[in-house]
Amino acid sequence: MLVLVTYDVATTTPEGRRRLRRVARVCLNYGQRVQLSVFECSVGDTELMRLRHDLLEEMNPSEDSVRLYFLGENPSPRVEHHGQNPSIDFEEPLIV
Repeated sequence: MLVLVTYDVATTTPEGRRRLRRVARVCLNYGQRVQLSVFECSVGDTELMRLRHDLLEEMNPSEDSVRLYFLGENPSPRVEHHGQNPSIDFEEPLIV
């Protein structure tokens, strides 16, 4: 399933800036960055549980916000993109 992860981490302190980097690193482990604080993650049920757990471990719930939007198995009718950095289709072969 495709999950859109968005976050807002308070960066007024050095600890907050470290949390921001750690939250971004967690998201990079599961998907691709599509905006500065927005990631598209293609995950199964087990990976989703790990992603959620890892994000909750890194964030400070009294200062930060993390949102998960579930786009489902076939997100193409719900996602429209214009401009730079088009999304990677996780279902197609990836040639590096």
